[in-house]
Amino acid sequence: MSIRIGDEAPDFTVDSTEGTIHFHEWIGDHWAILFSHPKDFTPVCTTELGYMARLKPEFDKRNTKVIGLSVDPVSDHRRWVGDIEETQGYAVNYPMIGDENLVVAKLYDMIHPNASGGGPRTAVDNATVRSVFIIGPDKKVKAMLVYPMSAGRNFDEVLRLLDSLQLNARHTVATPVNWRPGDDVIIPTSVSDEDAKKKYPDGYKTLKPYLRVVAQPK
Repeated sequence: MSIRIGDEAPDFTVDSTEGTIHFHEWIGDHWAILFSHPKDFTPVCTTELGYMARLKPEFDKRNTKVIGLSVDPVSDHRRWVGDIEETQGYAVNYPMIGDENLVVAKLYDMIHPNASGGGPRTAVDNATVRSVFIIGPDKKVKAMLVYPMSAGRNFDEVLRLLDSLQLNARHTVATPVNWRPGDDVIIPTSVSDEDAKKKYPDGYKTLKPYLRVVAQPK
């Protein structure tokens, strides 16, 4: 099944390092970040999991839960977290899903639907399980990122993307290239000039009829 932005995130029940997770129930009224790994004890993923642990307080501030996934059993995850803390300086502080049977990987279209789990699979076999999904409180997929095994993910960018998505959800604005929190934002073309004047009584700048910028709403 292909997953696209705007689709409902598939629900699932799985074992994790923090016990059984019923995904939609676990999300509740929060936002969620689901990020996946092809194998435990892999070098790039070790750095990513440690950095995500470092960033987790920032996600907490944004009412966002974090959950990792790797195509290995939970028992292996529990051994791996010691290495992550030792080498990265941060203890994993979010649940990690054991997806050795590829159930979630297939649900989220991260791997070929005919791939077989449970056997002696390598990281290369699971190379495409390197995705990030941002999911809203409405359980809809808001954004997706996919990386190769050789390139570590930029979780600062995931945080920036989350800020943009949440700002849009609150204020119906868009964010321009390289936007950072506090920068001016764009008034979508779906908002008429008349409505924009009511919404932004302090004014906005019209560069082109289709390109109007305004100070970021508080």
